[in-house]
Amino acid sequence: MPVNRPRPTIPCPSAAALILAISLLVLTAPTAAAEPVDWDKGGQAKEGGSDRTGIFAAARIQYSGSVAKGGGTGNVTSSDVNWTPPPCWYAPYLGAKDFKKEMSKHIDSQLNTPGMGGTAGAALGETKRHYEDGFGIPGKPGYKDYNVENDGKGMFWAGVENPNEPDYLKRTSCTDLPFWVENGDAPPPQYEEAISPEILAALAYQHMQLPDTKVTLAPAANTKVNLPTWAWLDKAVFDEVQATAALNVPGFNIQATTTARPVSLKLEPGTKDAETYPASGECVINADKSIGEPYAKGKADQTPPCGLKYLRSSGDGTYKLQATITWDIDWTGTGGAGGDLPNGTFGNEQAVTVQEIQAVNR
Repeated sequence: MPVNRPRPTIPCPSAAALILAISLLVLTAPTAAAEPVDWDKGGQAKEGGSDRTGIFAAARIQYSGSVAKGGGTGNVTSSDVNWTPPPCWYAPYLGAKDFKKEMSKHIDSQLNTPGMGGTAGAALGETKRHYEDGFGIPGKPGYKDYNVENDGKGMFWAGVENPNEPDYLKRTSCTDLPFWVENGDAPPPQYEEAISPEILAALAYQHMQLPDTKVTLAPAANTKVNLPTWAWLDKAVFDEVQATAALNVPGFNIQATTTARPVSLKLEPGTKDAETYPASGECVINADKSIGEPYAKGKADQTPPCGLKYLRSSGDGTYKLQATITWDIDWTGTGGAGGDLPNGTFGNEQAVTVQEIQAVNR
């Protein structure tokens, strides 16, 4: 007599498991699946290189203006310790037909891997249903046949790592399912990390290269104990700086320009045995956009509006004068967007020799 046994059940993966599975799939796809992001202004440097893996957005972010070479991080330090550039974002990746070709190949490859089963295998199966049969998960609609019927009318968007983000967990945190965006449409509002003028402005900030401006001193490299030293920056070499980040793909063209304007100069003598002018050591910008005042004959007995005075000799060495410029930074972008970004700072060290004035009594 046959025995009725309960049929085995296949575990149904949660939305979280499904997202994890597809995230792992996306992050382990070969770089050949798409053109890597171009991080520099001239189109030379590529994100990651041939030894990296990961799906990268086919769209290129291009930088122009005063930016670091080779796609590196610029020399601006944010005055807000809580502000950081985006560690990752979502950007246009592939059209529907190309996405189907790449994604279906990798899903089938994973499903045919020996030992693939359990929750991971079930999740991959649901992933296949998501893109082939229109299976949806909460807040994320599915797609019939990878949305091929709309090929040319939009693109699938995928997560992109910021190669300048040192924290691996943050850099790889954009692990959501690739999603479809029609040409000319904004990404769904739940994707806060989707590329936007504001994100581009932050990336332009991260890549911005401020001028290596040396403060003019009088006396120059050698000064005397208790002798006021004048410091200034001429307006001709102390002007605003701009960096632009742009993303241009069919149906989605945006850009943002970040502008830095100098506002003050902070002098730190490199020793406690010194005084600064003004006492705070912070020299504000003048009406003509210069800082401080050049020394001229006849001013030896005057107090400089911007400068310092050393009270002790530097001996056989030098003092490291730190001159840090604070820049007011804002941005403008596509569609009239714009706003403020945290002030930025950049400083230079200058070696100063301080000599003791010798006096002989007869």
